[in-house]
Amino acid sequence: DDGAHVRTLEGHSDEVRRWQTRAHARGAQRSVCVTPDGKHVVTGSEDRTARVWRLADGKLVRTLEGHSNSVTSVYVTPDGKHVVTGSEDRTARVWRLDDGAHVRTLEGH
Repeated sequence: DDGAHVRTLEGHSDEVRRWQTRAHARGAQRSVCVTPDGKHVVTGSEDRTARVWRLADGKLVRTLEGHSNSVTSVYVTPDGKHVVTGSEDRTARVWRLDDGAHVRTLEGH
């Protein structure tokens, strides 16, 4: 890979940011995760949403809403069926990837 820019995804009302992670880095990191089949990418943002994008054309597929603070991490399960989001609201939420339905909220952090 030559590090060339591939695609810009627009739609969050705040920026989707990328940082190079270093030891002892300060501040919350926003997150990006590609689905196991390589067809979609899920992004988390300061606008309190996660969004699912189609990689082939950059089209927004759906928005996952429900957090009350920045979404700082996103993870897609190995089977590609669920997205887990973590937020500065101190919750993790589980969503179905195929339709964006909220499955459960995990609290206690």
